[in-house]
Amino acid sequence: MTLRQVPFDIETTGFDADDVVTVVGFAVPLGVRVFVNTGGRAAPSIDEVDGDVVVKASTHSSEDDLLAAVSGFVAERFRDADVLLVAYNGERWGGGFDLPFLRTRFARLDLSWAFAGVPYADVMPVVSKRFNTTVDGDARNDLDTAYDVLCDGEYGELDPFAESSEAVTAFEEARFAALAAHNVADVLRTRGLGRLAERYCAKSEFDVKSLTPTRTDT
Repeated sequence: MTLRQVPFDIETTGFDADDVVTVVGFAVPLGVRVFVNTGGRAAPSIDEVDGDVVVKASTHSSEDDLLAAVSGFVAERFRDADVLLVAYNGERWGGGFDLPFLRTRFARLDLSWAFAGVPYADVMPVVSKRFNTTVDGDARNDLDTAYDVLCDGEYGELDPFAESSEAVTAFEEARFAALAAHNVADVLRTRGLGRLAERYCAKSEFDVKSLTPTRTDT
């Protein structure tokens, strides 16, 4: 059975354990589903259609509310056994960012783990091992470069930020539409690389694991 990839990506206020999640986005069949933490501030509607990209966004007044909404989304959309959560440097052997950060925030807020039992694979190891992403003599496997080298670069136009670090400033300045657009671009870049790896590499190249504990564990 072929698992259908669901790419995801997060934005945060930084890298420390006390920093918070500001955005979580998932690529779904009809577009991108985005959850935005406004920190209690007012936010305009972020839903939009840009070419073939449909963005459905919801705003949440706190990190707690955002993570609770994400948990509800995962429980509803990941019930099917044919879904595979994927990320780019989300969690891999010896590293990764998104999932370790999320685990810490769920634990600090004493929330149940949203991804319990969900099958997961990281796209970055497949890209770095099985494709040539060398630019000007240096092998570069960051998401932006890998996508620009291996894919069409289309979704770079959606990204309002030159550097990912701008996402922190955007949250501080309540520029939520720009923050969401950056997340959407990264989710779509991840989707593009995931599809490419699926097309040109063996299934065994994807190190699929379950994001334990299972939902029946206590």
